[in-house]
Amino acid sequence: MSNEQPTNGQGGLGRAGSGAKQTQLAQPGAAASLKIGVLALQGDFAEHIAILRRLGAEAVEVRLPEQLVDLDGLIIPGGESTAIGRLAGIYGLTEPIHKLARGGFPVYGTCAGMIMLSNDLGDSAALIDGKPQSLFGVMDIRVKRNAFGRQLDSFETEAPIAGLGEAPFPMVFIRAPYIEAVGPAVEVLATLAQGGPVVAARQDNLLVSAFHPELTNDSRFHQLFLDMVAAASQGK
Repeated sequence: MSNEQPTNGQGGLGRAGSGAKQTQLAQPGAAASLKIGVLALQGDFAEHIAILRRLGAEAVEVRLPEQLVDLDGLIIPGGESTAIGRLAGIYGLTEPIHKLARGGFPVYGTCAGMIMLSNDLGDSAALIDGKPQSLFGVMDIRVKRNAFGRQLDSFETEAPIAGLGEAPFPMVFIRAPYIEAVGPAVEVLATLAQGGPVVAARQDNLLVSAFHPELTNDSRFHQLFLDMVAAASQGK
């Protein structure tokens, strides 16, 4: 891992750990009228759908551009970012998702989904036919792929998350990335230990985590996303 500390400039990335506005968790119960899509090209989309339905939201699988219509929010699940990027291109989803996210549509990416939402992978980007892997590229963060090592280096821990109360949140990391640097509009929500790697962040309508909350019994992070979606829907 590089020890480089990027400078903070206009529209550029700053040191991971700087933050913008503070996230506050709204009251639960606003999910009943929300329709959330989960990108179902590859990865653990079924687990996200299960937890969304448990929270009272309508959750649907998304594999084609027309299935993005009438959604209130979208989740990009964990899996393999190169496969998700390749399949999103094949099925014509890359540009529609990019436009939605740029337009203020709420999107949450976990693990590979965080990679897909980032606009910079530094020197960790995979090469596909000699070109950097395809991304949605909408969030002002630099992400390091496979930052903690291979599958055998997967682990579980817990840490507090800003806006989710005092109780630490259980975090499952599977061949996980982390955030190396953030832009000035990005709010850091969680790090591993004081001054450690950034593992959750928000930028306006975009939410990301390096860990897999859908693989735990704690629904607070999904509730946070639903609260973001509800607030965006009220502002339409």
